[in-house]
Amino acid sequence: MAEKNLSQRDKKHLWHPLTQHKLHSNMLGIVKAKGALLYDEDSKEYIDGIASWYTCMYGHCNDYIVHKTYEQMQTLDQVVFSGFTHEPAVLLSEALMKILPENQEKIFFSDNGSTSNEIAIKMALQYHFNLGNKRNVMLAFEDGFHGDTFGAMSVSGLSVYNGPFEDFFIEVERIPVPTEENIDSIIRNLLTRLKKADIAGFIYEPLVQGAAAMKMHDGYGLSKILTVLKQHNVITIADEVMTGFGKTGKNFASDYIPVKPDVLCMSKALTAGLVPMAITSCTQKIYDAFYSDEISKGLFHGHTYTANPIACTAALAGIELLQSKEMQQNIERIVLSHQKFNEEIKNHPKVATTRQCGVIFALDLNVKMERYGNLRDKLFHYFMDNGVFLRPLGNTIYILAPYVVSKEQMQKIYNTIKGVLEII
Repeated sequence: MAEKNLSQRDKKHLWHPLTQHKLHSNMLGIVKAKGALLYDEDSKEYIDGIASWYTCMYGHCNDYIVHKTYEQMQTLDQVVFSGFTHEPAVLLSEALMKILPENQEKIFFSDNGSTSNEIAIKMALQYHFNLGNKRNVMLAFEDGFHGDTFGAMSVSGLSVYNGPFEDFFIEVERIPVPTEENIDSIIRNLLTRLKKADIAGFIYEPLVQGAAAMKMHDGYGLSKILTVLKQHNVITIADEVMTGFGKTGKNFASDYIPVKPDVLCMSKALTAGLVPMAITSCTQKIYDAFYSDEISKGLFHGHTYTANPIACTAALAGIELLQSKEMQQNIERIVLSHQKFNEEIKNHPKVATTRQCGVIFALDLNVKMERYGNLRDKLFHYFMDNGVFLRPLGNTIYILAPYVVSKEQMQKIYNTIKGVLEII
């Protein structure tokens, strides 16, 4: 029988993401998960207040999804997607077209959120290359985050992730996130900048910038920016890796915005946290620029597990659950619950600001903190000691729990946040 202490065994060989191991050497061993709960080796339970990085939105080990994928495993596990196709991929494409923004027509599979954005960037750059346009600049929001591969890092504005690699990035320029105060200035500057006709694409997180500590903006200013960019044939890319599949209260954050993206990126909740997969969807216009008698004009990007049948089946089951009456009622319940909590907490002297978009709730503490500093660690350990898994981003505490979280579990999350305000 294997030694029990996973934390000790982990140290021998494993290297964890976003971790300085000299400062943080202990990893908590999780042995089981169900619904909104995680269980460690000592059978202590934790409410998963961030749905394990916004993936398990229908609950961990959801019986319906597990059953569907188990059935698929017995029929077709994996097949190369170059030269072949299969039923789960076709069914998923048909299901997505019913919930994606109406201008989306084609989908391209990959493995994770970073690669979905990487492909979108390549689509934008090669779109213009194929048409004979010399456009090699990407546009992005300040403080955006789009992933860890080189193109995705290039368009990301959080320097803590990028430092050693910046000399190797593609050319990127940044604009501020729109507000009522700055939108006119943004548009004026854009119109001047666009005269060079060298910007290929614009990538943005619609409504909520996740890694930037759930920074939120409204759709009005974003819509104005998208309108101007489309008039100048700049390919617009909505990074919905975090926001997709119901988190903002609609299927996609882009559903709130009248101007639809040319390209849309999906991952995380796409497969309900069961297996890795990503999709980059696009309009017919984008696809047509690659459709040619010249082989070199094709999109030569591929992953070994592209359109894995099991992942496609998990995604199909997730979409069915998302559209169910029960899950929609759960989303509405959480939205209202957050609104009530906001009224209780927003005037607390330790709370600087609060904000909400759908099931996403965030508050900024009235305390200066480093993103990965000692005080942040103190908050994290307080939450865990009280059986709640929340992952503060600097002085921002946010909630993005599974849709199946119970009223009692959500109240415990709220109470624990209230408790942490008393120790800082």
